[in-house]
This record gives sequence, structure tokens and C-alpha cells, in this order.
Amino acid sequence: MRKNFGAKPYTYPQPVLIIASYDENGTADAMNAAWGGISDDTQISMCLSAGHKTVKNILKRKAFTVSMADAAHVTECDYVGIVSANDVPDKLSRAGFHTTKSEFVDAPLIDELPMALECRLVSYDEESCRLIGEIVNVSTDERILGENGKIDPAKLQPITFDPVNNAYLRLGEKVGNAFKDGVKLK
Repeated sequence: MRKNFGAKPYTYPQPVLIIASYDENGTADAMNAAWGGISDDTQISMCLSAGHKTVKNILKRKAFTVSMADAAHVTECDYVGIVSANDVPDKLSRAGFHTTKSEFVDAPLIDELPMALECRLVSYDEESCRLIGEIVNVSTDERILGENGKIDPAKLQPITFDPVNNAYLRLGEKVGNAFKDGVKLK
């Protein structure tokens, strides 16, 4: 038996994305968003309303970073999502976050979050709130790399947003091998 919920934004997982930018004075800002994902080999798309200070910054600077929120920083990542930089311009420092300027785009990297996409603005549609960025670099802290030199999700401990229960969940263990396990059914 199935239960119908109607039209809702319910997908699993919904990554918790921390989008960072600089304002016109060079002050770093960040916001929390869950409605986003990869939309091409080198593009990310997100649904961000125009009233956000971060969106205004991105439109001016044409650049931003997208960090993956992690289990170690749930409180800080939630804080930057519930407080607006329109009201609290120093919300990043209040959250305890520190930043370093990206080498590739005119946007800040959040030092405490170990993985980030560094992006250039491709487009923004105010009507649909769809922001598209070109990924020009992925930067990671070496502490989340495995012995093979690749990102180890167990070390990153990314979190996902549970839209049904308004919760953050740590992503779980490996359950299969992409592009391999399904071959058994060919």
C-alpha cells in the first residue's frame, strides 16, 4: 500500500550546500541551501531566491563557492541558513567560520568545511530562482582523502537534508559499486 503526499519537494538525499560569496566591500557571506545539484559535467544548479544577500553578491561578483556541509559543523551550517546577512553582516564569523580567498574565482572558501566547488556564474533566472554555476575547481582538505588520494566520504561525513522531518542526516555506508553491480543483470 502506498500513501500519496501530493506535490512536495521530497527527494533523498538533498545535499546541504553552503554557498559563499563576497559582497561589494569584500566581506564574506554564506547561506545554506538544499535545493541544488549537478546539472552537467561542469555545472551546478541551485534554486535560490533573489532576496538572499548571497544571491545579490553572486550577481555582482559573478563567482561563488559551494561547500558540502558536514556532520562536524551541523550547528554552524544550520546557523548560516537561518540568519540573513541582510540583517547580520558578520554571520560567518559569528558561526565561527574562517575564510580564504579562492585561487580560481572571486569568492571565499570556508576553511572549516573540507570540500568545495569553486564556481563562476553562468546564469540566474529571477523568475524561476535557478542559479547555474560553472565548476572551475574542486578543492579539498587533505584530511578527507583516502589512501588512494581520492575523496573518502567516510572522512568527509557529508550531511543531507530530510525535508519530511526537518532534520539533517549523515550519509551512510557503501552498499554497492556504481557502473558494475548492475552488469549482473545484463
